[in-house]
Amino acid sequence: MAQRLTGPKWDDPISAVSHLGAVQAQDLPGSLLSVALRLASPSAEKLRAAFDTGQVVRSWPMRGTLHLVPAIDLGWMLSLTRARMVSGAATRRRDVGITDQVLANARDLALTALDGGGALPRKELFEIWRSAGLLVHSQTGVHLLGLLCQQTVLVLGPLAGREQLVVSYADWIPQPRHLDRPEALAELARRYVRSHGPATVADLARWASLTITEARAAVAAVRDEFATLHIDGSEHLHEPGLIERWHAHRDEVAQLRLLPGFDEFILGYRDRSFAVADEHASRLVPGNNGMFRASIVIDGHVVGVWRRGGTPKKPTIIAEGFQPLTDAELAAAQTAFLALPPIS
Repeated sequence: MAQRLTGPKWDDPISAVSHLGAVQAQDLPGSLLSVALRLASPSAEKLRAAFDTGQVVRSWPMRGTLHLVPAIDLGWMLSLTRARMVSGAATRRRDVGITDQVLANARDLALTALDGGGALPRKELFEIWRSAGLLVHSQTGVHLLGLLCQQTVLVLGPLAGREQLVVSYADWIPQPRHLDRPEALAELARRYVRSHGPATVADLARWASLTITEARAAVAAVRDEFATLHIDGSEHLHEPGLIERWHAHRDEVAQLRLLPGFDEFILGYRDRSFAVADEHASRLVPGNNGMFRASIVIDGHVVGVWRRGGTPKKPTIIAEGFQPLTDAELAAAQTAFLALPPIS
């Protein structure tokens, strides 16, 4: 319910992304589907407009991976998480040849190329860096881009077909929201609990790349705004009225639904056992390699995985249950597949 996959949904993408706080987006089409599933009337035009008008951007604000974030909120989020992420990746940057001088040169070249509000495909930006002799490793480019985005020099903004263009952060987000650290911690906790509750302090720390001490302080600042319940001895916070809304929409919650591989329903928690049993976790994330497969969910539990099959004119779903799916479940999966909102 808190995730807005059931019950009342949002009218526009910026509201959905703002509610979730951040949406994991290393797979851009999957992240767009995650947002679309939370809209009352999803459309490709609404999703594209959110990027092209600068309302939603993509960057590396937490967990060292890409997320969709409301543009005005990216700066204060990074002010909380940047130091730990940058420090944690120091060895990797050294391994791919990123020195302080390389970073400074990459920054200057990028801003010169983007001067006046320009936008570049990632490939063209990397070619500029390559021509200057900066890309000494196959992964140097992406690590330079990620670091410059974390430093609020660059950001991924408008769409060009299926690709997202690199723009200057200062040009694309001219009026970012500014919060001091205590305010930022409180706001991040507030958004997380509203959209992911019931959730724990440890869930927040893991999701937001915070230390457990920071997460405790963040939750303490907003605790009075939320209700609590205890599960297996751990305190979980959630928005008041959530349990009542869950009961009111019980039939909808029980229905089969299809989620993309990196949806917040799966990715948004430290402990995912509420959604997927430990014995099936390796089928959701084969080899524990961080690549989450798209999931089949019934009554809040992941019961299998799915992928697209057929042809563009006659698409179908290839469903793989953790236990054999019944004929009714397979039929429901095909119906849900055909009803997925178009996002391309």
